[in-house]
Amino acid sequence: MTFNPCMVVPHYNHDQLLQTVIAQLQMLNIPLILVDDGSSDASFTKVQSLVDGANWIHLLRHPVNRGKGAAVSTGLRHARLTEFSHAIQVDADGQHNIDDVPRIIELAREFPEAIVSGLPQFDHDIPKLRYYGRMLTHTLIMLETLSLRVRDAMCGFRVYPLATIDKLFDRYYIGSRMDFDVEVLVKADWAGIEIHYLPTPVTYPESGVSHFDYIRDNVDISRMHLRLLAGMLPRLPLLLWRQLTAFVA
Repeated sequence: MTFNPCMVVPHYNHDQLLQTVIAQLQMLNIPLILVDDGSSDASFTKVQSLVDGANWIHLLRHPVNRGKGAAVSTGLRHARLTEFSHAIQVDADGQHNIDDVPRIIELAREFPEAIVSGLPQFDHDIPKLRYYGRMLTHTLIMLETLSLRVRDAMCGFRVYPLATIDKLFDRYYIGSRMDFDVEVLVKADWAGIEIHYLPTPVTYPESGVSHFDYIRDNVDISRMHLRLLAGMLPRLPLLLWRQLTAFVA
């Protein structure tokens, strides 16, 4: 496989922070697919001015907001059609450490068939609700996979092998909003796709903009966990067999 990566950044009204993120990404000399997920006209106009003349950036736009997962999926499919081999997902809100992009790329080169995910190292600035929400999510994922293989499923800093992800999307339903990041890793684990991790700092900038809707998105995430728990039951023999063979090995 020829290793030919690009970056995919989903964006929804993040025009203020995006300028800094794009400036950091430009130093990496890697093509960028920027997916505007139905931002306001004013925000989209600002983003257009940022990318004007930047031939390393391809800007896509959803006419209406469809959710982070839908934006990432659009970017991944476009990357596959453009004949890239891997896509590095980075969020537009400044949480991810761009300095770690070369390190996560090297890990992806070492394991080209695997998903490589950031393993967040949080500072004291993580909001308490997010911290406890992560702990609950980790517990549910252990039940859904019957393992500790998915060490973190909420970090949006990842490298996806595009041919593998295409097959995963064809095989499974994956949520289109804030449930995407979790569901894609759990179902990758079900499908036997390796997942490797890179410890990386994650911060919450004071100027950050969160589009997490505590009612709608928590309902979506609750439904996702119900789907995953229900989907785990018919896979129970396979998941138990994997645990047994891993223990014996």
